[in-house]
Amino acid sequence: MTYEEFRHFADSWGLLFLGMIFLTFVGWSFRPGSRQKNEEAAHMIFEEDQDDG
Repeated sequence: MTYEEFRHFADSWGLLFLGMIFLTFVGWSFRPGSRQKNEEAAHMIFEEDQDDG
C-alpha cells in the first residue's frame, strides 16, 4: 500500500469507523440500565468530603 492509498482509506473508512465507535459509546452511556452507575460515578469524587463531616 502506498501512502496515497493508505491516506484515502483512512480518510474514508477510518472516519466512518471512528464515528461508529463514538456513537456506540454515546449510546452505551444512555442505555436504560446505566442510570444508577452514571450517577454513582458522578458523585464518587464527593464521597471523601461527605465522610469527614
